[in-house]
Amino acid sequence: MEKKRKRKQRVARDEEPKPKPVRVGPTRTDNVKDPFPSHARPTPQECQTVRDTLLALHGIAPELAKYRKFQPPNDAVQPEPPEPVLDGLVRTVLSQNTTDANSQRAFASLKSSFPTWEHVLGAESMEVENAIRCGGLAPTKASCIKNLLRCLRERRGELCLEYLRDLSVDEVKAELSLFKGIGPKTVACVLMFNLQQDDFPVDTHIFEIAKTIGWVPAVADRNKSYLHLNQRIPNELKFDLNCLLYTHGKLCRECSGKKGNKQGRKCNDNTCPLLNYDKETVEV
Repeated sequence: MEKKRKRKQRVARDEEPKPKPVRVGPTRTDNVKDPFPSHARPTPQECQTVRDTLLALHGIAPELAKYRKFQPPNDAVQPEPPEPVLDGLVRTVLSQNTTDANSQRAFASLKSSFPTWEHVLGAESMEVENAIRCGGLAPTKASCIKNLLRCLRERRGELCLEYLRDLSVDEVKAELSLFKGIGPKTVACVLMFNLQQDDFPVDTHIFEIAKTIGWVPAVADRNKSYLHLNQRIPNELKFDLNCLLYTHGKLCRECSGKKGNKQGRKCNDNTCPLLNYDKETVEV
């Protein structure tokens, strides 16, 4: 009798339905893990305070403010049409390793020398180099631009990136990463400025400030700082805070880590408001 009971219990266990495996969808960059999860800065309140402080000190430069997602209504001013995404990408390429003034001159020279991007694609490399030489690194940047245009023509059949406006952040990153010479910071700039997406590019100025005020650990590099700050900074503050930190980094010698920066006249060691934020060392 006891043996029959045990056999019935064994059969019942064997007939229990097994749990179905859980299917995991594709990983999104929105869900990328913070490289410094135990570094609890910046807090949302810190971001808001620094944003308000720098906004009162500098304001947002007009050449950056025009890219804001939501423009304040002004019936007296006709809003400008959005800058073409391809223009924004090339402009960002030209801004690498040079000053704002030089990159703006290089872009203006390129546009005046060649009426369309088709003309740039069909031109000799030396012609493109000569047009952008005032921006520095002319051979490298000319090669990057022509390769971008050539690949775009091969893949899409036209020299236009407006289709990116309909894609998600992850899809835009995947698309632009296919072009040689287009790195994460350039992609982040296009996302924030030209596509009005909630992203936070980290250039040299912002990276130095983030380290100075303890928003990233001392061991952080720029790529990990990008991942960390994008996780910590509220989306609604990313555009303003990015523009303001960039402007502040150009003007403040103490925060930028470039004590010899001649532009650092507006903020000195005694007046920089960010020096009130104590740098904290957090083990990661």
